[in-house]
Amino acid sequence: MHDIEPHFRWRDFYTAEADERSPFFGRTYSEFDFTNSLYNFYIHPQWDAFGSSTLYGKILFVDYDEGFALIELMGEWNDTLHNDIMFLKRNVADPLMSQGISKFVFFCENVLNFHASPDDDYYAEWAEEVHEEGGWIVFLNTRKHVEEEMHDAKMQLYTHFGEEYNDILWRTQKPLVVYQIIDAMVLGMIRRLGD
Repeated sequence: MHDIEPHFRWRDFYTAEADERSPFFGRTYSEFDFTNSLYNFYIHPQWDAFGSSTLYGKILFVDYDEGFALIELMGEWNDTLHNDIMFLKRNVADPLMSQGISKFVFFCENVLNFHASPDDDYYAEWAEEVHEEGGWIVFLNTRKHVEEEMHDAKMQLYTHFGEEYNDILWRTQKPLVVYQIIDAMVLGMIRRLGD
């Protein structure tokens, strides 16, 4: 677990700890002190804790003019036991939305499991808020079993994910290119659903 590091190639473009509008502004990181853990395994110190004991994230890029954020997640997404969506919504998404962000891309290759709660209020609230601003929420590159768990929990009512949003090679692209690709995919999907 400690070898799984957040994507670092965009650090020349953006770092959340240097962004005064970021919920992680002012954080300092060590490459040597491992303090956060996922169950009994220490994780790489570059991951940001945001309240969950099993899910961590890293804001990789934010563009306030275009209104989007690119965020990588790692761990187990557990709404059943830990209400992770509450922490993600209140401690990451809400502060970004207050700064004009309405389009969220979450890179989910390192999300190991998804455990839904029968209560979907946070997802419904979040989806409604971003849609009012012309925005959306995308889960990119989910593992097959995570995709199935999300589908069973009816996350497709609030977010975009699934086969068409998997196998996206984003790490070699620039952040704006990734956003433009995903935005075009979402808009294309919206048009297809509206036809």
